[in-house]
Amino acid sequence: MEKNPHYKVLVSDRSRQMLANHVRFMAQKSPTAARKVKNELMDAILSLRQMPERFPFMEAEFIPPNKYHKIFVEKWYLILYQIKDQTVYVDCIVDCRQDYRWLVL
Repeated sequence: MEKNPHYKVLVSDRSRQMLANHVRFMAQKSPTAARKVKNELMDAILSLRQMPERFPFMEAEFIPPNKYHKIFVEKWYLILYQIKDQTVYVDCIVDCRQDYRWLVL
């Protein structure tokens, strides 16, 4: 039986900063909820080590087709990433409750 290949997952500095900002903001209201969201986002990111292509591509007018995959986490968070060879590049973590049109324009 053949094992699934493992991918290397690289999180951009920008994505790390976005994650930190989301968690910091939420922690002001509820440290417990902030910890939960952080853990769920990190679990989703780390799950990309196996079968990262299982999530659909992001479809938006100004984003090249078949470039970014997307994951929704906790109903509100969107993670965008690319797959190149055996590496997954996490490029963006967005809180969808905020205006993120800048992402697709």
